[in-house]
Amino acid sequence: MHPQQPFPPSLPLPSLEELTASARVVSVPMRVRFRGVLLREALLLHGPAGWGEFCPFLEYGDAESAAWLACAVEAAWHGFPEPVRASVPVNATVPAVGPADVEGVLTRFGAVGAVKVKVAEKGQALADDVARVAEVRRLLPDAGIKIDANGGWTEEQALDAVDALGRFGLQYVEQPVADIPGLRAVRLELRRRGEGILVAADESVRRQEDPLLVAREDAADLLVIKAPPLGGVRRALSIIASAGLPAVVSSALDTSVGIRAGVALAAALPELPYACGLATVSLMAGDVTDDPLVPEEGRLTVRDVDVSADRLDRFAASPDRRQWWLERLGRAHAVLVAARGDAPA
Repeated sequence: MHPQQPFPPSLPLPSLEELTASARVVSVPMRVRFRGVLLREALLLHGPAGWGEFCPFLEYGDAESAAWLACAVEAAWHGFPEPVRASVPVNATVPAVGPADVEGVLTRFGAVGAVKVKVAEKGQALADDVARVAEVRRLLPDAGIKIDANGGWTEEQALDAVDALGRFGLQYVEQPVADIPGLRAVRLELRRRGEGILVAADESVRRQEDPLLVAREDAADLLVIKAPPLGGVRRALSIIASAGLPAVVSSALDTSVGIRAGVALAAALPELPYACGLATVSLMAGDVTDDPLVPEEGRLTVRDVDVSADRLDRFAASPDRRQWWLERLGRAHAVLVAARGDAPA
């Protein structure tokens, strides 16, 4: 599929009127600041297959947001591919908090065998990252640890950070630098030094016109994949198969409705070598369902999500924010229609 066509041509695209008729906009508070966010807004859609979630971050443009809408439409109107496993392993996620707050964050996730730790936070130093990772390792001596820099380091800073953090036994470093040439340079230098830490690409996959460029440039050892930015589960599966690299499925601060799409992707992958970053509902102080998709014994069960009308009302966004999201929905839908080159069904 062409990278500029994020919605499979074989799947009917509902009209904007049909989407708007089912739209509910929520604003859910976070327990801790994550990615600069303390209040997570999302537009939920209800279709014949269930619920879908449209929640691109506020700074994303219309073209980028259209892929997120494609994922929501896939979930609500077409459903997901058949799973090959009944549950998926997940990791805890530790935001850029101080070491004193790490235990409280981990407690919310229950028993997990892996942890992803956010590093390279603006306004913090490498010493802060070291203290945070050290506390995770102290609390969970046997857990697999990954670090995620969200492209926040230079190549030199990334290599220094791996030197400082590698002693804690890292599985991989996720998006250490912002661009693909930098990823490749860091990966090759780590190999030259004989380091066993892998390099994972996240933003360099989902925010590229060509999501396969990372693989062709030998810039990563594995891919961190989120279903919404790639246009849904089916398209993400196609990209992973074409890339030929191991994949880890992650989330983007979703409610349980959005997490369901990530679980569907992870459950449909032929191989799943690492725990997935799909336990982030634990970072939110609310949800749209009475039965949230949270892990049990480090795994998420593959199941549908029943949305609560009471919770939709409780977390309903203000009228002006609802209007903002409906206007964004219209612009994203227009992008999908234009990319298909035909009228919606």
